[in-house]
Amino acid sequence: MADNADRATELMEQTLEHALATRSAWTGVDWARAECEECGEEIPAARREAAPWATTCIECQSIREQRRRHVR
Repeated sequence: MADNADRATELMEQTLEHALATRSAWTGVDWARAECEECGEEIPAARREAAPWATTCIECQSIREQRRRHVR
């Protein structure tokens, strides 16, 4: 069981590292992207600080999550 958990953790870390390495619009906040990749609007500073891996604003992320729920 620990092997599956270790693999999942490793995959999550690799995914996060890749996402951080491929950002194009950096700000002064550690690893935070300034613009939403969906709508192009600025991602609020509070969201960038709370979730530096976020690539979308809260509205666009909500839409993504709704779409995923409907696909399943």
